Amino acid sequence: MSAGQIAAGRVRRAFRGGLARAVVAAVSGAAILLALAMLWREGAGIARSHLTIGQTPATLYHEPGIEGAPLVVIAHGFAGSRQFMQSFALTLADAGYAALSYDLLGHGRNPVPMSGDVSVVEGTTQLLVDEATRVIERGLELPQAGGGLALVGHSMATDVLVRTAAERDDVDAIAAVSMYSEAVTAEFPDRLLMVTGQWEPHLREAALDAMAEVEPGAGEGETARSGDVVRRAVVAPHVEHVGVLYSETTLREVRAWLDATFGRESSGPVAQRGPWVALLMAGIVGLSWPLFVLLPRRVTAEPPGWRALGPGFGVPAVAAPLMLWPVDPAFLPVLVADYLALHLGLYGLLQIAVLWWAGYRLPSGPVWPAAALAAYGIGVFGLALDTFGASFVPHAGRWAIVGAVALGAVPFMLGDALATAGGRAPLLRRLAVRTAVFVSFGLAVALDFEGLFFLVLILPVILLFFLVFGTMGGWVGRRSGPLASGLGLGLVLAWAIGVSFPLFSA
Repeated sequence: MSAGQIAAGRVRRAFRGGLARAVVAAVSGAAILLALAMLWREGAGIARSHLTIGQTPATLYHEPGIEGAPLVVIAHGFAGSRQFMQSFALTLADAGYAALSYDLLGHGRNPVPMSGDVSVVEGTTQLLVDEATRVIERGLELPQAGGGLALVGHSMATDVLVRTAAERDDVDAIAAVSMYSEAVTAEFPDRLLMVTGQWEPHLREAALDAMAEVEPGAGEGETARSGDVVRRAVVAPHVEHVGVLYSETTLREVRAWLDATFGRESSGPVAQRGPWVALLMAGIVGLSWPLFVLLPRRVTAEPPGWRALGPGFGVPAVAAPLMLWPVDPAFLPVLVADYLALHLGLYGLLQIAVLWWAGYRLPSGPVWPAAALAAYGIGVFGLALDTFGASFVPHAGRWAIVGAVALGAVPFMLGDALATAGGRAPLLRRLAVRTAVFVSFGLAVALDFEGLFFLVLILPVILLFFLVFGTMGGWVGRRSGPLASGLGLGLVLAWAIGVSFPLFSA
């Protein structure tokens, strides 16, 4: 092949690469703009008033000028925030309700940690009930409210709100999404809607048990009655514990339940924000590819082969939980984050050491691509998530936590980047490396189920991190090397854990 043919081939490849980047950038940008337009349209005409009730941050959603409307207090589940419940707040505000959503103790922007004994109702649960009571009392004082009171909760909050209602005599209705509460009896609550996702079998059984207490044989999609007690169980199709919050079935059933309670009638669409939030996030991830291709290219070593990679992920996967088994960390006021930081740090250091012994090193290089990755992941993706999906901006009390977690998260992601060559390793090897991490966490939970139970609830967050931020990190790693992707992803992981895991003080 002549020099001219080689040059022509390079030109064609550059042209095709540039065209591909332009197409991806255009499609991703269009997706972002469409998603933002639809999300802003759903919130158009709804006023938001930000409140601080004691130290509990809350937001009131309502139609401008409304007075004396039924008050609906909305509470999120474990590891959630007000942003998780925006679809309910906007749907109900658009229907003429005064919707008051708040961050529970230790969650979102709430600076006060959860505390007390989580194993007894008189401990942590009672403190959450006391907080819900304060929020309700403040909400009833608002001029927009005054026409009755309803409670809407998800997951952990369903038990909190049922127990809160048991201490009052002014709650007209409860809508419980993904409910589980041992406080439900045959006589109380007297007006209860239960919505569960199709892929929540245990919670569906709990809802049917609550129905059977009122009317034996009553099933899903039915309304059971016995005297003044009215209950309804509904299944939202094709969703799980988080997707149920964005289901059109869930939102319509909650609105209809409250309308029936207060003698109102609502029509029109609900604020089904889930697909638009997903499109926005996908657009931001997609846009990162043509941007990160602009980073400087570095020649990196070949990915480790299976002979080195097997011990590279096998040794830390087993050794880290065994070495930490006798350790009882309690240096961070965040549920299991202190253990998680230790586990991640030890896992990463072991992985780096094993691969180093096998002859694989992290190549040197500039760190500013890592800063670019962290800035895009936190400043662009993170701010969009915080606005429309889940809390991702820390209050002052979380900065030190982010820094402490980074001491474990950065070595962990550097080890991952070394094992996967910054994302250049074949897919099967990358899957093996990431699967070993979850096996390691599973072993840790098996060794100390009682102490690390909450780690099980947080593992989906780690999986989501790999799917979303890991994708962006792979593009940086393939371009600028594993040091850049590992360092950048370590900072993003520390931020995600530090700002989203619930605060807890024993």
